[in-house]
Amino acid sequence: MKNAGKPISLSVLLPAMVLAAALTLWTIVSRLHVFPEYAFPSPQAVAKSFVEEIRAGRLFNDIEASLFRVVVGFMLSVVTGVPVGLWLGQQTRARMALLPAVNFNRNLSPLAWIPFAILWFQVGDKAAIFLIYMASVFPLILATMSAVATIPKVYFRVGQDFGMMGWERLTRVTLPAILPQLVTALRVTAGIAWVVVVAAEMVGCQDGLGYGIYDARNGLRTDTVVCYMIVIGLLGVGIDRLLAGLAKLPSLRWGYER
Repeated sequence: MKNAGKPISLSVLLPAMVLAAALTLWTIVSRLHVFPEYAFPSPQAVAKSFVEEIRAGRLFNDIEASLFRVVVGFMLSVVTGVPVGLWLGQQTRARMALLPAVNFNRNLSPLAWIPFAILWFQVGDKAAIFLIYMASVFPLILATMSAVATIPKVYFRVGQDFGMMGWERLTRVTLPAILPQLVTALRVTAGIAWVVVVAAEMVGCQDGLGYGIYDARNGLRTDTVVCYMIVIGLLGVGIDRLLAGLAKLPSLRWGYER
């Protein structure tokens, strides 16, 4: 039990030491006035901004708005991207035909769609959700397709010998074989969606964490900007840990040995 406790202690102690060192360095630089106060806010100013934003109710409203857009955009990409990836992974000719188009869109910055998003959906939730969808669906298609395409053919032959076809082969052979890789793809895609929502809200919304940064920047409130940056980072880590927890489920540990 003593040895088992050591990694847990270090996993808490080491990040705490890094956090303390970062706060100390931040305080020293701010007190040396290397940069003016408006360009490099002190930890005290950021903490004060936290209190102001929470008391005013703006911070929680912006968190709620951003989470709503990310969840909707991400779920739309999952319900369309995963089936398309499964299909392309099993259809060689379709994969050869559509892979260049999928790769093209994956490498196209979702921010390039901002003018069309605003023209098609106006300013608000729909435009931001559209940008999140365009940013996350193509990486998810490629990751799912790659995972399916690399499943050893012997798995499908065994499934065929047992009479598994169509939906049964999908649910009893294909999906169980790629679930670990699929969870990893979902974590990466969720991270992309979270990054994009901040950028999308800066130009196409009137609320949300990205808009909060944009609004604070216009008022030269860099302390509020840092406040929102900290919240964005913490929520991003929380979303990632939530999806990482899926990999610990017993039914997702199956996979296959390459």
